Amino acid sequence: MSETPIFDEMWGRDAELRPPYRRFQNWFEGEDIARLRAKQREAEEVFRLTGITFNVYGRAEAEERLIPFDIIPRIISGREWQRLSRGIEQRVRAINAFLYDIYHRQEIVKAGRIPEQAISRNDAFLPQMIGVEPPGGIYTHIVGIDLVRTGDDQFYVLEDNARTPSGVSYMLENRETMLQMFPELFSQNRVQPVQSYPADLRRSLASCAPNGSDAPTVAVLTPGIYNSAYFEHAFLADQMGVELVEGHDLRVVDGKVAMRTTQGYQPIDVLYRRVDDDFLDPLNFNPDSALGIPGIMDVYRAGRITIANAPGTGIADDKAIYSYMPEIVEFYTGEKALLENVPTWRCSEPDALAYVLDHLSELVVKEVHGSGGYGMLIGPAATRKDLAEFRKKLMARPGNYIAQPTLSLSTVPIFTRNGLAPRHVDLRPFVLVGPNGINITPGGLTRVALKKGSLVVNSSQGGGTKDTWVLED
Repeated sequence: MSETPIFDEMWGRDAELRPPYRRFQNWFEGEDIARLRAKQREAEEVFRLTGITFNVYGRAEAEERLIPFDIIPRIISGREWQRLSRGIEQRVRAINAFLYDIYHRQEIVKAGRIPEQAISRNDAFLPQMIGVEPPGGIYTHIVGIDLVRTGDDQFYVLEDNARTPSGVSYMLENRETMLQMFPELFSQNRVQPVQSYPADLRRSLASCAPNGSDAPTVAVLTPGIYNSAYFEHAFLADQMGVELVEGHDLRVVDGKVAMRTTQGYQPIDVLYRRVDDDFLDPLNFNPDSALGIPGIMDVYRAGRITIANAPGTGIADDKAIYSYMPEIVEFYTGEKALLENVPTWRCSEPDALAYVLDHLSELVVKEVHGSGGYGMLIGPAATRKDLAEFRKKLMARPGNYIAQPTLSLSTVPIFTRNGLAPRHVDLRPFVLVGPNGINITPGGLTRVALKKGSLVVNSSQGGGTKDTWVLED
């Protein structure tokens, strides 16, 4: 056994059952393994029948895949969640303030807290948003903050998802499936509910409508059925009771964005878009885009539609900007960050690059705009060939990468053929931001690395999901 064993959220470091799992363990000990195996198969069938799939790009052998679901819940105490919630809210407020600032006076740059080129040379910075006043001053209406845990009281933010965070449909379906299959577990454990998220999302989006909208019309914009998250777009539109639209369903009519209906074109007040900035408006961004709405940015600049999330928010997802988040939080809130960042080397800086090249086999290296687990190197798991190839990429475009230490991510139990076994996890809580406040759904999406020893939890890389319980203390 290593000197510092990995922290297990059920058994701690010393194989002593932690309080949040006590009732679950009592139940599990009385269960028949064969029944649980049947329940695991039943859960997989529910997901298959419901159509809970995601698309994998660049894989010729399979366009659509089922996301593996594990029936063992991840359990967090109410006290732990309260502390996390305070840190998440602080961070989300700071991100919104940062976005407003960089598209207006850029006080944080003038104060020398962030270098000017980190903004101006950033591919995700949209000059078209300079001086634009989004309705209510809100840029990030929906945020996902990815967290990892390394100890009893030690959580880190792994990355921020301020552009178009995905995965909330899996959080909701995971809970629905668990409620159907194990109702007795919910009667024995006081689990905080998540089912109100679609209603909360609609209410929050409606509250962000431009002034003068008494009964705002909300719609969800999807790139279409071939998008990897199309299931989620359709699911959320259905659950909110709003229209799911594509770019060709929309046009600018009398200075407003309107959607095609059987009664003609009807104006939209709030558009929850799941289309990237570059494809949103062919008149303002990529002229070849067939996914967006010509002229929507002109309507937006005139304050006649709310786009959630606002164009240009992607700069807050940038992993180089992430490295400045402790300074960003302190600058805009006047407080130290309650949630720590993972220590990060910016490879654009010569000293940092030299250190990373010298320690490549020990570090995790990521693209600054990367997502989905693609384009990254996990040094300890890499072959000599992998390291040599990545070294060339790093030296050719150092500004495209950041590096971080390999954390000892916490584990939680999953159900295997032989019973419970520990696997590494992360957590994506979902946050709604409106003029009336911030709403954080208790729990979020737990992603789990199903392969023994693996640190990669992304579904596109073989990871799965599980229900996340936050207990009432």
